[in-house]
Amino acid sequence: MTHYDILIVGAGISGIGAAIRLKQSGIDNFAILEKGDALGGTWRDNTYPGCACDVPSALYSYSFAPNREWSRLFAGQEEIRRYIERTAAEHGVPAHVKFGTEMQRAQWSEQSRRWTVDTSAGTFTANAVIAAAGPWNEPLVPAIPGLDTFTGEVFHSSRWNHTYDLTGKRVAVVGTGASAVQFVPAIQPTVESLHLYQRTAQWVLPKPDHTLPGVERAILRRVPGAIRALRRVEYAIMESLGLGFRHPWILRVIQQVGKAQLRAQVRDPKLRRALTPDYTLGCKRLLLSNTYYPALTRPNVEVHANAVQSVRGNVVVGSDGAEREVDAIIFGTGFHILDMPIGSKVFDGDGRSLDDHWKGSPQAYLGTTVAGFPNAFVLLGPALGTGHTSAFMILEAQLDYLTQAVTTARSNGWTRMEPRREVQDAFNAQVQEALATTVYNAGGCQSYFLDVNGRNSFNWPWSTDRMRQRLGRFDEAAYDVSREPASATATSR
Repeated sequence: MTHYDILIVGAGISGIGAAIRLKQSGIDNFAILEKGDALGGTWRDNTYPGCACDVPSALYSYSFAPNREWSRLFAGQEEIRRYIERTAAEHGVPAHVKFGTEMQRAQWSEQSRRWTVDTSAGTFTANAVIAAAGPWNEPLVPAIPGLDTFTGEVFHSSRWNHTYDLTGKRVAVVGTGASAVQFVPAIQPTVESLHLYQRTAQWVLPKPDHTLPGVERAILRRVPGAIRALRRVEYAIMESLGLGFRHPWILRVIQQVGKAQLRAQVRDPKLRRALTPDYTLGCKRLLLSNTYYPALTRPNVEVHANAVQSVRGNVVVGSDGAEREVDAIIFGTGFHILDMPIGSKVFDGDGRSLDDHWKGSPQAYLGTTVAGFPNAFVLLGPALGTGHTSAFMILEAQLDYLTQAVTTARSNGWTRMEPRREVQDAFNAQVQEALATTVYNAGGCQSYFLDVNGRNSFNWPWSTDRMRQRLGRFDEAAYDVSREPASATATSR
């Protein structure tokens, strides 16, 4: 049985970032378990037409591996994937990846002070594990009565069937989130008819995207510090927007921009009413597009301002009773964000899973370590999501904390480290108190930020600067640690 110092689960931006930072910290005895056959995670799996980033490209990248060759202000999927693969290769990450290896179960042993990880390619052991599968990993497909009777083509946006030609087809799109806002305008010109089923109207702001002119790209490529300056500017702009998430009245002002775009691009009063949200901007994920509203005004598009009630053969029945016959159903319904599949696969020393501990409401200390699960880390974990900044900013703050924790443990000879329950509880109580007045909780909507218990287990209620400060220093006092041999059970603080 092969043993590693650290096992990383997932080879997307989180797993690759963790691998690079571990190597930079002098830790090389690790492996990445990747169930797919290539790197990239979200940017490998999501290949739907129009797929692109909704955060400025310079900010949506590792700070230690700036890309001076972005072709657009908001890069597309293929360009982002190439950047991720190139960065991984430049830092020697692929040599550590076990492709086609899906983690099936990870179990902590208090006796051996190790993790035993069962995978589709055998069993491994490790001193520590890093869960880097991320929250945008497993597609969410609603349980619609009769869907199994549908005789046409069915797929989720993150599992796009490129072999199926949509030309001239009658298509039902279920869901109007970030993916649908991008792929609906891309497929609308080619389909015979498009029926968009919208449970909740979305705020859509103009997307300030453009191709970067040659002179601008030359400056980024040749002028020292240019890319860092651009990142600072984009960061400042996004943080200014983030201020509104903590003070919803600001966003109610900004949402007038969304209303203006809606009025300008949708002339039909009935359609405009159907597309007008009744909650504050930012309560749901912020969406950017210049083409979504115009696509919905085309003659071959029908917006159904209601959910799908059932499917009967190749007929989609809306909750308003309207029936539409279609050839294909495409789900743009997002992912298992707070009910992450990994929760049922990771077990503590008593055989209780993360799901057993969380009971539907994921909690961690600083979104990174979990009481009851020693020597384990979660990247892009609970209570760290924001509505305004880049996932890379969150990830790198966590990686600072993680590498400090791991190197501190190595230098001190710790065999076990676990956040104290009372510290974790106190942190999460602070988070919940602060969230109460943010737009995430007070914006008047139901979103994926809220778990099955109605608790916001997703969002960070403060600024990104505060996140970086909190995660910038590993706080040993928050942990129960042990330097005892594996057979011992005593702990010290």
